Amino acid sequence: MSPTHDKHSSQGLLQAQVDLWHHALGFVKSVALRCATELRIPDIIQHHGGSMTPSELASKIGLHPSRLPHLRRLMRVLTVSGIFLVPEVASPDNEVSYGLTPTACLLASCDEVRSNLSPFLSLLLDSTFAAPFFGMHSWFLDEHSTSMFKKAHGLNFWEMAEQDDTYNQLINDVMVSDSNFLMDIILREYAGVFLCINSLIDVAGGHGGSARAIAKAFPQMKCTVLDHPHVVEEAPTSDHVSFISGDMFKYIPPADALFLKWVFHDWGDEDCVKILKNCKEAIPPREAGGKVIIVDMVVGSGPNMRM
Repeated sequence: MSPTHDKHSSQGLLQAQVDLWHHALGFVKSVALRCATELRIPDIIQHHGGSMTPSELASKIGLHPSRLPHLRRLMRVLTVSGIFLVPEVASPDNEVSYGLTPTACLLASCDEVRSNLSPFLSLLLDSTFAAPFFGMHSWFLDEHSTSMFKKAHGLNFWEMAEQDDTYNQLINDVMVSDSNFLMDIILREYAGVFLCINSLIDVAGGHGGSARAIAKAFPQMKCTVLDHPHVVEEAPTSDHVSFISGDMFKYIPPADALFLKWVFHDWGDEDCVKILKNCKEAIPPREAGGKVIIVDMVVGSGPNMRM
């Protein structure tokens, strides 16, 4: 083996080790982001003019001076991860200062963003949600387990929400924050989809964040939310949106249009077919203006699609 080839192989092995460390410690970035959010760092920076030094942050948060070096490390990790940025203009004492990227603005009360999406982090990085992933290997080996979540907790995600009031509130907070953020974009970019609709049902619409936004944009439209009783009972009252307790797998009330946001990705193919069949029965024929409006994540296209 030539010296050149040997050197290349050594570098390749060392890089492979680095890649392995990145994968093994990838969770650190997630928990660091949760930590920053729970300390309200994005909000604090936003309300301080958009830039702060670690010393200023530590003082505002109320941290003990011994935590300042660790706060610097936290901010460095999240800056490398693309959450915060270092402005080109240094502070008067040459201490590094940190500002907000567009991503960080989603976690703060920024003027450019209508909703704070920090509840998403609270849910996705909650131990109840994260714990099942640590049992993924045993789930693969258990042919009778339907989902990792149920294997870990004995209940599926929605059964857990029905029995645990705190978890249910966390989910509802996520849905409200998502609706406040996303519906502003949907109604700005795709308002034409909602034209000529007299009645609309938001299927599994939670506390009605999406329906309220639609009703505000189209006051002539009768908007209704369909969801489970324990969700509807906690929903805030509204003059423009009504609520119906029910189960989309059993029956969907009739309307000109049905709106389903973040519904189908939660279910397998057979369950999705059941929902769509009930949708078809609830709306008029296409030529009469019946619509099913779906907002959901889909697999994209590109070179990686061969995987």
